[in-house]
Amino acid sequence: MRPVNILILFALAGFPSCKKSNSPASKPGGFSDVPQQIAITGGTLPEASGIADSKINPGFLWVEEDSGNPADIYLMGHDGKISRTIPITNAQNRDWEDIVLGEGPEPGKKYLYLGDIGDNNLTGTGYVFYRFEEPLMSVAEINNYNKLTFQYPDGSHDAEAFLVEAGTKDIYVITKRDAKSKVYKLSYPQDTMVVINATFVSDLAFNGVVSAALSPDNKELIVKTYTALYYYSREASESVATTLARTPVAIGYLLEEQGEAVTFAIDNTGFYTLSEIRNNNPSTLDFYRRN
Repeated sequence: MRPVNILILFALAGFPSCKKSNSPASKPGGFSDVPQQIAITGGTLPEASGIADSKINPGFLWVEEDSGNPADIYLMGHDGKISRTIPITNAQNRDWEDIVLGEGPEPGKKYLYLGDIGDNNLTGTGYVFYRFEEPLMSVAEINNYNKLTFQYPDGSHDAEAFLVEAGTKDIYVITKRDAKSKVYKLSYPQDTMVVINATFVSDLAFNGVVSAALSPDNKELIVKTYTALYYYSREASESVATTLARTPVAIGYLLEEQGEAVTFAIDNTGFYTLSEIRNNNPSTLDFYRRN
């Protein structure tokens, strides 16, 4: 997502009822308010729009870029070094906006989901998820994947965030530009042969959502906007819809130039955020450690 002035719009349309605790003992999740900022080396990813901590490649994050960039995914070390570029053959990066590591068709395996769900001009009639088993970093390319095409029941939406629910494998899409961000569901099993009709779930109390993440133990959920991180505590067995119906709490966030990505560390020691590059300011990989 390229426009920058929209940051001001979403800041004004924030979530006034969220309260950030000043008491360390009562901090949700117990995360540091100030992240460790890790310099990015080995190249640049100027339009990073999604990150997911790797399970099969310990110490690395999967990263994607949006809006017409190559149909590639990247491996970035926890040390900030970009180590690998892996193309997705015959895929199209129309507007990839988030990436999630979650469950898929085969039990016991982890899958990457790439969300081609952005729509700045609200002209789309169909949106796509690419789903494939998480690869080892040694692979040359990804050429075996499912393409899940879906549409909304009420026209076009611009979305930059989604979640894959553990257990059910349902996909939840959260829109960005609506007056209140809307939540839609694609129930598992998602049919790869037809256009899936997403179902409306609920409105959030705020808008401007650019990323979202579930913790590895499924007991926490973070929703990110340009200006805030909203934290939800949850029962591991409850639905994402139930979680998002509650009022979240704003947690500490060091404002990024255009931060569009959040993911929990796979070992649950904290979470990462990553920004696009704007105004020639280099972005950093930011890690919020759990105290």
